[in-house]
Amino acid sequence: MLSTVKNTATDPEYHEILRGLSEGSVNRHFDPYVDIDWDSPEFAVHSDDPRWIMPDEDPLGRHPWYKAQPIEKQIAIGMWRQAGIAKVGLDFEQLLIRGLMQYLISVPDGDPEFRYITHEAAEECNHTMMFQEMINRIGYRDVVGMGTIDRKLTMIIWPAVKYFPELFFTMVLGGEEPIDHLQKSLLRGGVDLHPMVHRVMQIHVAEEARHISFAHEYLRRNVPGMNIVTKSALSVLFPIAMRIMLDMIMTPPKEFVEKFDIPAEVMRDAYWGNNESQASMRSIFGDVRALATNSGLMNPVAKRVWRLLGIDGPVTRYRSEPARKAA
Repeated sequence: MLSTVKNTATDPEYHEILRGLSEGSVNRHFDPYVDIDWDSPEFAVHSDDPRWIMPDEDPLGRHPWYKAQPIEKQIAIGMWRQAGIAKVGLDFEQLLIRGLMQYLISVPDGDPEFRYITHEAAEECNHTMMFQEMINRIGYRDVVGMGTIDRKLTMIIWPAVKYFPELFFTMVLGGEEPIDHLQKSLLRGGVDLHPMVHRVMQIHVAEEARHISFAHEYLRRNVPGMNIVTKSALSVLFPIAMRIMLDMIMTPPKEFVEKFDIPAEVMRDAYWGNNESQASMRSIFGDVRALATNSGLMNPVAKRVWRLLGIDGPVTRYRSEPARKAA
């Protein structure tokens, strides 16, 4: 069941794509302490700023319980939530960087994967600094990222990188797609975000586009050549990884729930119990369902797993296609 032989070592088209992504990292990259004016007056954080109120794009933000809270509490919840998302993102980026560095050990001299993946790791390092700076300026010192159980689950990353890299890059997509989907929805929807949050999202979305493109391309080119046993295993693990990573990235931790006395039934309804949140959850994975379909991972057993996990649905026609709403 182990997958150690890459099918892309002599693929000129794949190498050309990698060179293009690397050039993109050279020509369009951001430094969090050059491209963000942290001390700008408009970036100042005030606890009575209504732009911290959670938007409808957030499952809790559109919930009737949240909308019924006093404005002061809505703002406080929104500030903690933004800091919490950044903290989870920071934790995930750190794990990703470690996995990428481990993966590079097996990349031979002359392989353009080395350059691109190193570019990606450097950009993720910048993202961790960017997220931490935003957390510091929001001011919550009790914000938490991944929980203890989440961190233990990520221990699978290290053996996956060495013996099952297709699973590792599947987990990468599982972590990147949900937050990218949320941030694009906020930016596309013209939500009146705090300027600091807006700028951080702009930079993150711009650079994550390359990272997500690489993971898609890696899997699209490697999965078809896998042996039947490993490929069958990945077809089932693929949706499971998506669902687990969604909860790790998008569901607030118990510390958040306890701090703001959020009823358990509200949390169950918002994440992911009601029809609207279930529809949102399905829309997050339209791109990866297309990838699974085109890579030969959407067999009858896998389709059943996608459905049982509540993340089945149509595939996108192109990457990052906005969700289509029913008439």
